[in-house]
Amino acid sequence: MLESIIAVRGDILVSLGQTFYMVSIALVFAIILGTILGLLLYVTENPLFVQKGLVNKIIGVILNIIRSVPFLILMILLLPLSKLIVGTKIGSKAVIVPLAIASIAFFARLAEASFADVSNGVVEAFISTGASKFKVLLQIILPEALPSLIKNITVTAISILGFSAMAGLVGGGGLGDLAYRYGYQRYKTEIMIVCVVILIVLVQLIQTLGDIIVKRVDKKRS
Repeated sequence: MLESIIAVRGDILVSLGQTFYMVSIALVFAIILGTILGLLLYVTENPLFVQKGLVNKIIGVILNIIRSVPFLILMILLLPLSKLIVGTKIGSKAVIVPLAIASIAFFARLAEASFADVSNGVVEAFISTGASKFKVLLQIILPEALPSLIKNITVTAISILGFSAMAGLVGGGGLGDLAYRYGYQRYKTEIMIVCVVILIVLVQLIQTLGDIIVKRVDKKRS
């Protein structure tokens, strides 16, 4: 058992690197574009800003459609788009496209909820001083929502890690691919167990790091 694990240690390290590559890039896209979309949903629904019901509904419907499709199916559907963008339908690069799209839709809704939790009373008070709405977003909404956003970034990172494990079913690489090839196709259960343990450790590390950052942000704000 130990010998077989040692024999594939190089594959394990490569798969770990592929997983980190997929998760980190998808998370960056989710944080940047998801935050923008979350803000857009928030300001187009809040009467204190530019209330645009049609814009809000269009964005909301698109996000809901993406979120309602199971990631495995979404990944298969978007492989032609991956071919168009990155030039291939296989490998970690190809998986990043559906992974980023799913992550953006997922985080956008969480970000919207974080912004909506900011007290309207605080926003009204700031607007009454004559501050521009853009300034309110930068100096009130974003700072007040930051702890909640960090918590949701942590949740999103863990979800992306889970999504990335499915990449192996379409040759996307990563720990999921390694577990599938060795644990399922070659009946080496010990390799699958190692992959599962690594994923559990990664989830714990992400959650712990997220909790530490939230506590530090809360201390600075208090």
